[in-house]
Amino acid sequence: MALPPSHPSRLKYVSLGVLVLQTTTLVLTMRYSRTLKEDGPRYLASSAVVSAEMLKILTCFLLVFVENNYSLRAMNLLLKEEIVNKPVETMKLAVPAGIYTLQNNLLYVALSNLDAATYQVTYQLKILTTALFSVSMLGKKLGLYQWLSLLLLMAGVTLVQWPSESAGEQKVLTAGSQMVGVMAVLMACVSSGFAGVYFEKILKETKQSVWVRNIQLGLFSFVLGFLGMMVYDGRSVRQSGMFQGYSAITCTVVVLQAVGGLVIAVVIKYADNILKGFATSASIMVSTLISYFLLNDFKPTG
Repeated sequence: MALPPSHPSRLKYVSLGVLVLQTTTLVLTMRYSRTLKEDGPRYLASSAVVSAEMLKILTCFLLVFVENNYSLRAMNLLLKEEIVNKPVETMKLAVPAGIYTLQNNLLYVALSNLDAATYQVTYQLKILTTALFSVSMLGKKLGLYQWLSLLLLMAGVTLVQWPSESAGEQKVLTAGSQMVGVMAVLMACVSSGFAGVYFEKILKETKQSVWVRNIQLGLFSFVLGFLGMMVYDGRSVRQSGMFQGYSAITCTVVVLQAVGGLVIAVVIKYADNILKGFATSASIMVSTLISYFLLNDFKPTG
């Protein structure tokens, strides 16, 4: 049955709204989980990334199963045809998968060293990198007001990182970790911009289901994430297991991260990466207010 003409437009704005809510909740929850003082060991960021990919793959399998009228046979035929029988198309997803895996790990590093509000504002530089990659890779044309918006964004990022005289003792204590956090965010911005535009190019050049594409992407991300976890945290995993330090808040972070990956895919399919970036920016105000009033880890200056 054909979808009504308004369906893609409606889905675009619904997915953008869900993305704003998911981003705000994820940032605050992830920040809380990385700064929460517990008796046992803290959970491994690499393990959380792998767990989120596992959950995302399982969810996509379920959605493909539903799309194929709950027929296992039809789902198996579709996956074999689109994944196994098209190795070149499948391998194209290895590039964004590797970059997304790196980006997800960088975000944990950033949120372990920055307050939620500073992280959110600085991470919006990905709008600039996304715009630059969209112009160079997709041939998009940006108007004067769009470029002015990007310049204002850069000014905001510069101001939020400006040293504050009132930081005092806290600034001395956290200068090193803040630098690590900012560098991690900047690397994540570049990787996010390239991977997002690359993934958009793939999604819009094919009529393949967005969930099948996410299965392909997730499989590569899972393998690369698992290898990274064993390389960097292998000793901890062998000693205390992959799920060491997991709690209810950790599971919430994993679920939110998996949901975010699926929502972003829908937004990229029906909107574009630049619009996705500005929609994500709408969560800054909410994150800042909650970070200031509830978490008490952000003191705004002039």
